[in-house]
Amino acid sequence: MISTMQSKQDNSAVRVLLTCAGVGSRLRPITDTLPKALVPIAGRPLLDYWFDCFERAGIRHVLMNTHHLPEQLRAYAQSLNATGRFAIEETHEPVLLGSAGTISANRGFVPEPGSQGDGDVLIIYSDNLSDIDLGAFLQYHRSHGDAFTMLLFRAQFPEKSGIAELDTSDAPMGPDGTRLNAGKMKSFVEKPKQPKSNLANAGLYAMSSALWHEIAGWGAFDIGFDVLPRLVGRMRGIEIAPPIGSYHRDIGTHESLAIAESDAGRVFGRRAARVGTVAREKAGGPVDGLGGGSGV
Repeated sequence: MISTMQSKQDNSAVRVLLTCAGVGSRLRPITDTLPKALVPIAGRPLLDYWFDCFERAGIRHVLMNTHHLPEQLRAYAQSLNATGRFAIEETHEPVLLGSAGTISANRGFVPEPGSQGDGDVLIIYSDNLSDIDLGAFLQYHRSHGDAFTMLLFRAQFPEKSGIAELDTSDAPMGPDGTRLNAGKMKSFVEKPKQPKSNLANAGLYAMSSALWHEIAGWGAFDIGFDVLPRLVGRMRGIEIAPPIGSYHRDIGTHESLAIAESDAGRVFGRRAARVGTVAREKAGGPVDGLGGGSGV
């Protein structure tokens, strides 16, 4: 059974690659002066919601890759590091390396299997607003024995996403006694012309340290196109639903960002309105609200 395990697991050895290098061209003019990962939602930078997730799960070690407007992301990371709650590193990419290329370039971020500090690895695309319980997600990952786990969601337009097919014959039970939609990945196709399901890649993965080092040696460019199809038979997927979470939205367009802004108060409650955990001015000036000529 999978339950909410934020306070019961030791995730101190978990390493996170948090992708923050995107230009955010579909969110211009907001992203002309603000990194996509710092776009405000309900008065808080998007990254605040992710670091809330990390803190609740007891995760400290985070690697952020940067490209567009890196100074603001660097200042944000420095302000959080100053609190002592996180150990955030930056890897700057003057030329984008691709999601898998970032793994190859930062192989040493994750300790070698069996060495001191060895633990699970999370890869998270930061341009999603999510209420995921990372403790519960990691609990599922550790329960099934495969090296890789992908978070999934129901896509409105599956032909625009990476689509998975699952064998759910051994899906675990949730705390309410219902069976979760989870299991072995039977197939994965990036942006299929004829999708076989609407279960889509949510841009959040857990993997073993051994697989991180294996992928780093492949010299691949993109996780979706170059890595995931090679892992079919070695990976599992789980749809976001309680106790894993109930909300997960890409904020990469003005329309989606407006929906996320509207949803934030309902989904996150007081956390959405909380200001002050991070010194906003250290991350490039005030970013409260969607003003400043955003056009939203």
